[in-house]
Amino acid sequence: MKKVNLNDDIELLNIDEPIIKILKKHNVLIVEQLWNLKRNDLKEMGFESLEIKHIKIKMQLHSLDINRKKYNKN
Repeated sequence: MKKVNLNDDIELLNIDEPIIKILKKHNVLIVEQLWNLKRNDLKEMGFESLEIKHIKIKMQLHSLDINRKKYNKN
């Protein structure tokens, strides 16, 4: 799996295409912009809980999460 940096395009996270389209419609284009969002921000964009979980899981695979969280890789 390719290492994803905060300044990379959100498409590198392998998030489902319909979700990517909504994020881009709200000008969320790079990983850092998504990383800065809170759960409520995503809900305001119209995402359901299942879609938010999908986003979080895809980010966690790269040691990131919404709300500016980072995890250490072991």
